Order: sequence, then C-alpha cells, then structure tokens
Amino acid sequence: MRLLVMAERADCQWCRAWHAEIGPGYPLSDEGRLAPLRRVDLDQPWPAGLPKPAGLIYTPTFVLLACGREVGRITGYPGADFFYPYMARLLDQLQAAERAAVSCS
Repeated sequence: MRLLVMAERADCQWCRAWHAEIGPGYPLSDEGRLAPLRRVDLDQPWPAGLPKPAGLIYTPTFVLLACGREVGRITGYPGADFFYPYMARLLDQLQAAERAAVSCS
C-alpha cells in the first residue's frame, strides 16, 4: 500500500498554503493516484493502524509510505512550483524500493 502522509497543524500557514494551492488537484494528479493523501494533525493522537514516522516536528511534512515503511519525505512547503518536482523524486525512490522488494509482507 502506498500513502502520502501529511503531518500538519491547524495553525500552520504553510499547511494552509498547500491546501489552497495543491490540495484540490492532488487527488486528481498522477502523484495523488499513486500515493493517496492521508492528513494527520500532529496536535492530535496518532491514528491507530497508521505507522508513525520518526522525527515529525515541522509542518507540513509529507512522508511517502510504502508497505508501512518510509520511502522519503518533504519537510516544509516550498511552493507550488517545487512540490511536484519533489514528489517526482519521492516517487522515483518509491519505484526503486518496489523493484527491490518482492512484496509488502
């Protein structure tokens, strides 16, 4: 299973910027279809059944998970012009990890 976890906080201006600039189109993008978004508020209890990546401090932090393991992350939101190129690099890492692994077991 692939998942992009967005660690955020309600008072995070950069999280709000991401939601305004990227959020509406993300589920419709190739990236969004390959790694659906799961939002997690760092000020709330961590969701049961979701692996918690280590070292989540800054918001937003985007963590790409595959088979419950971290593939890579983007810390911060540098703007719309940079988000998708960063995601492309993460997805390249994901594809390399998937080629190296036989399954999620």
